[in-house]
Amino acid sequence: MRFSGNQMRRWTSQVLKVACGMAAVVCTSCQKPKNVPPPIAVEVAVVAKEDIPVEHEWVGTIEGLVDATIRAQVQGYLVSKNYREGDPVRKGQLLFTIDSRPFQAALDQAQGVLSQTQAQHYIALANLDRIRPLVEEKAISRQDFDNAVGTERSTLAAIVAAQAAVNKANLDIGFTKITSPIDGVAGFAIAQIGDLVGPAQGGELTVVSKIDTVKVSYAVSEQFYLSFMKSMQSPGKDADAGQSMKHALILADGSRYPYEGKLYAVDRQVEARTGTLQMEATFPNPGNLLRPGQFVRVIVTTGIRKNALLVPQRAVIELQGMYQVAVVRPDRRIELRQVKLGEQRGDRWIVDEGLEPDETVVVQGVQKVREGSPVSPMPYEVPPAPNRPPGADTAPNPR
Repeated sequence: MRFSGNQMRRWTSQVLKVACGMAAVVCTSCQKPKNVPPPIAVEVAVVAKEDIPVEHEWVGTIEGLVDATIRAQVQGYLVSKNYREGDPVRKGQLLFTIDSRPFQAALDQAQGVLSQTQAQHYIALANLDRIRPLVEEKAISRQDFDNAVGTERSTLAAIVAAQAAVNKANLDIGFTKITSPIDGVAGFAIAQIGDLVGPAQGGELTVVSKIDTVKVSYAVSEQFYLSFMKSMQSPGKDADAGQSMKHALILADGSRYPYEGKLYAVDRQVEARTGTLQMEATFPNPGNLLRPGQFVRVIVTTGIRKNALLVPQRAVIELQGMYQVAVVRPDRRIELRQVKLGEQRGDRWIVDEGLEPDETVVVQGVQKVREGSPVSPMPYEVPPAPNRPPGADTAPNPR
């Protein structure tokens, strides 16, 4: 088929229009903007730098400064209880009375035996005095004289034994009056009037505790003990540096005990089964608020950690035993960064490695962000803290 010149020009013009239209469609599709997600709204906080007390927490048990177990040292029937249970008692105050009649009879018998032996000794001594001149005159044999000397000495020894029996009987009578050996608070009576008490029955009647000052016993790890002792032996530390340890108590109701304690004693050995070392601290106890047997939380402050970095607990992500935080870069994009955590302080973690002061981390919305995510940061609003005493929030290192 042949085209005329005009037809060829019209056909060429139409082809060019179609081609331009297709090119325009292609260019339009190339220039169409992509669906860019909007920035994620998150709440952020600035990494804080503070001086933090170095605190350690253990469970402790309260004991009296002296816990005196009152026991019956002689066997007999309890005839009276002479104190009010739970009341303060003074040293030497009468607590219990055991029937003393059998012991009085034993004393009378011992005194009778003593008198008898004294009489026998008197006779033997008089007989010896009579025959002593006769032996010099050889009026009696030497054997008779020796027999007289032996009899005198034997009766003298019998006097000593009889006197000891009298002393023992007097001592037993004294043991029927059971008194307090210390000033303190007397506990409930274990034995009641009419009970047969004595060493064969166990002997325990009650316990008197000196609680105007109490001891708190707690067990620390061997690692802590070694670390602390090494720090105490460092240059510039004196021999009594352990007394600078501050002890505080958190009671069962969550309240903080208002008085500080001080280190009292360290046990001589590490418990091989548990790898712990027993330590004791003393606390003043005006008003007798603390009682033996109470369980408390012992907060021990061993120093101050300078310029510690802290982030809110919610900012930390745990993933397969590793810890990371979402750091907001200056361009408002996310950088997921691994960190090494220290101790927990309330609702914050101490960060040992991985962050710098004044960096910004995501607190709310941390589960929504990814590496490089754009974010719209807003200040984190700290929720109202529960009624928790200071120092009650120390947690173990998660490492």
